[in-house]
Amino acid sequence: MNWHFLTFFGDSMLLLPCAAIVFIILLLSPTSRKPTWQWMLLFGGVGAVVCVSKLAFMGWGIGSRHWDFTGFSGHSALSASIWPVLLWLLCGRFSSPVRRTAVIVGYLLAAVVGYSRLVIHAHSTSEVITGLALGFIVSSTFLILQRGTQPPRLSYRKIAVTLALPLVLINSGTAAPTQGLLERIAVTIAPVEKPFVRADLHKKPQVSAPQSR
Repeated sequence: MNWHFLTFFGDSMLLLPCAAIVFIILLLSPTSRKPTWQWMLLFGGVGAVVCVSKLAFMGWGIGSRHWDFTGFSGHSALSASIWPVLLWLLCGRFSSPVRRTAVIVGYLLAAVVGYSRLVIHAHSTSEVITGLALGFIVSSTFLILQRGTQPPRLSYRKIAVTLALPLVLINSGTAAPTQGLLERIAVTIAPVEKPFVRADLHKKPQVSAPQSR
């Protein structure tokens, strides 16, 4: 099993364009603009929470040694928030059972991405679980808000065009430099010369020797 390939399904190099595709599909829908703003607020919120949690640790060392937590897993959170929604939209022209199946596939794909982060030792269990939970809250909330409404009925040509960009990005396999960018931001805004890393979280506190009387 190529876990590094599977983990790319949660990389921001792939998912940020996918999030933009979701926005464009909703924006061009003739029915209502309300889902567009709902998606913007929900997805923008999850992105902000993930970034803040990572910057808080990188810049100030805010994390949990007990839970081995240094911030939400961005791959897990993004995949869990985007894939169920994107697949639901792409299956808008099909029957309700097909759309439900597509959403389930999106949830399962996100879970596989989260598991891949554990296999390649990119994140701890707490970071993956909380990241998935955060993303699932976003996608589930959005889909619940759309309950009773018909998603846009994309033509087969539009579906093919929509899938073209993700397929090209998957074949390229180029990961986004998100971690390095966040590290530079953390050093810029926090009173540190270098960002905190996981090893710093688990350093044993130095015990000073007792002073002789």
